[in-house]
Amino acid sequence: MRTSSYKLLGTQVDALSILDLNLLIEECIGKNKKWIIANHNLHSLYLFHNAPKMQSFYAKAEYTHIDGMPLVFIGKLLGFPMKREQRVTYADWIWPLMAEAANKGWRVFYLGSKPGIAEQGASILRQRFPGLQITCAHGYINRDKDSQENLATLSAINAYKPHVLMVGMGMPRQEYWISENLEHIHTNTILTSGACMDYVAGAIPTPPRWMGKMGLEWLYRLFLT
Repeated sequence: MRTSSYKLLGTQVDALSILDLNLLIEECIGKNKKWIIANHNLHSLYLFHNAPKMQSFYAKAEYTHIDGMPLVFIGKLLGFPMKREQRVTYADWIWPLMAEAANKGWRVFYLGSKPGIAEQGASILRQRFPGLQITCAHGYINRDKDSQENLATLSAINAYKPHVLMVGMGMPRQEYWISENLEHIHTNTILTSGACMDYVAGAIPTPPRWMGKMGLEWLYRLFLT
């Protein structure tokens, strides 16, 4: 699949819609590849320019989609033909992604959130998308590479043989965990999904989607604090 890639604020981003991302996952699974599909927003850009480990992570990513309207606005100012629908957050993507997974028979493993939250979200997704194959493990583990908890987590992932692994430990913990364990993870697509399942479970209120499209989610969160 051909994609539009741009150099933006010192790093590479791919202008991808939700449909594009689902098609890339389908391609990855069909070719039996192992791809990281990462995301960039203002927070990740700051980390990218200040943490060599983040630069190493993004160098491993096959694609990096845009997760923040400010990046779309900046891209447009630089003359790039970016569109609003090429800003994709997991609050929006999770629903069509799970619909596609249920339809195509993809196995999904979600690693992240506090104990109980991910399973609560997964239960909601299973009810909404009959036939969805999804299992979870919480992200509050000892992330040292050789710790018993980490090894047990890797064993659980690999035993499930997921087509899609979603890692939602928050940035940059999820990126570091993926980088440090990549060679031991047996899956096709690895996604950095942040607080995705917390939104699904209702543990974190989801901003109104019109605010998301306008790039005003920060304002919604400000009112909640």
